Amino acid sequence: MLVFAGLGNPGKTYEKTRHNVGFMLIDELSKEWNITLNKAKFNGQYGVGVVSGKKVLLVKPLTYMNLSGECLRPLLDYYEVPTDNLKVIYDDLDLPTGKIRLRTKGSAGGHNGIKSIIQHVGTSEFNRFRIGIGRPINGMKITDYVLGAFSAEEAPAIEKAIQITIEACSSSLEKSFLEVMNEFNVKV
Repeated sequence: MLVFAGLGNPGKTYEKTRHNVGFMLIDELSKEWNITLNKAKFNGQYGVGVVSGKKVLLVKPLTYMNLSGECLRPLLDYYEVPTDNLKVIYDDLDLPTGKIRLRTKGSAGGHNGIKSIIQHVGTSEFNRFRIGIGRPINGMKITDYVLGAFSAEEAPAIEKAIQITIEACSSSLEKSFLEVMNEFNVKV
């Protein structure tokens, strides 16, 4: 089984914010792969299906961003999924808006959701789909920025990044993550 986890914050208040790009992507994968997120357990909303002959689990941790690992650890344990099969999708301040980067490991880079996952799963070696949201300008606080909505100018770049990330996720069902990284890290 492959687990695709999109990070974000639950509730209407956060729905279209920069910090919820992981949730947005899981919602789109849910439609694309016809997997209904109809299960609620382990402090998460998730669904299980079969795509390209592979058993797939899509999950949105409902623990709020900074505690994402509290959902993923028991979920991985329950379904006996090794961390090699975990693919995490999240926003990244250090990438320009709409840029995507795939990685197989690394530090949290200041991202509290990733920090929580590393702490709870016990390794920093899991596949990552990072979607750039850029950095705030004009002295705006980072919290206000990540919890703010994308501007009209940013929206097309984010929509394109989401579509390319969906392609990369689909490709990762059939190819090694290294092959997918080599292909998609040059696309956007």
